[in-house]
Amino acid sequence: MSRNEDDGTPPSLEGGGTALPGADPASRDSERSLIEDVEALIEDGKTYLEAEIAYQKTRAAYVGDKARSAFILGAVAAVFGCLALMGLTVGLIIALTPLLTAWGASALVVGLLLVGTVIAGRAASERWNRLMSAIEGTGGHKP
Repeated sequence: MSRNEDDGTPPSLEGGGTALPGADPASRDSERSLIEDVEALIEDGKTYLEAEIAYQKTRAAYVGDKARSAFILGAVAAVFGCLALMGLTVGLIIALTPLLTAWGASALVVGLLLVGTVIAGRAASERWNRLMSAIEGTGGHKP
């Protein structure tokens, strides 16, 4: 028995590679053309591009879904926060009425809210101006 019959290896695969029918191993590489390699590369590129597009579509859908739910929950939280602040404002006015009268309590609470608004507005304006100067590249920012 020959070596091929002992281990079941076909005669064409004795050299360790695949062989074309009727071709010797030396002419194997000459049978392969550059055009076939380029066509295979283009086909692989198309497959990769299709997979990447499908991945990015799935990713965008996931992010869109999570962003929508985050936005909805953020809006609900903002509404609840506003309601809580309105309740606190009314409560302060009611609590201060015996001390300052209704008009005095209202004026004090509204005045304090306006002072807080001015302070927050000026801080926001200052930060916005710093941001714009950093974007424009004029420097001049304070730490």
